[in-house]
Amino acid sequence: MWKKIVPLLIVLSVALNVAFLGMWGVQVAAPLLAADRTYDGEIWCPLHRKLNVTAEQWQQIEPRLAEFRQESQALCAEMNRRRAEFIDLIAAEQPDRQAIAAKQEEIRTGQRRMQQLVVAHLLAEKEVLTAEQQKELFDMIRQRSGCMGPALMRGDAGQSNQEAP
Repeated sequence: MWKKIVPLLIVLSVALNVAFLGMWGVQVAAPLLAADRTYDGEIWCPLHRKLNVTAEQWQQIEPRLAEFRQESQALCAEMNRRRAEFIDLIAAEQPDRQAIAAKQEEIRTGQRRMQQLVVAHLLAEKEVLTAEQQKELFDMIRQRSGCMGPALMRGDAGQSNQEAP
């Protein structure tokens, strides 16, 4: 039975990691659209305010950020649809292994597209940021991109891996 579940767990684990990267970019801007509209400054993004970007830097970053958000949200919606189809294929009374494998490949392709989108966005921002701002940005990303591993599968994702038995 575990041999049947292991590929699913691997795909779900990879999907969650890739989704994190994509959603990181979306999450940077999404909350501020709802909760941070009261900010009266020119730089509406909390991340970029924390990085202390200048008005000149923001003029270069904002259009790219808006484009990234639009593309990543569309890709995320597509990936969510594919994951739902994938789960439906597995949940079928008589699972079609070829259809499951094909759907896995579609998901991997979407994950690669999301990774490419995130990398392109980070590289574009890096061109605009100072060395100090780059260091702060990548330090924040490192702090927030840990892997939950087995804790997620046990349902205790709130604990760190070090706390897990």
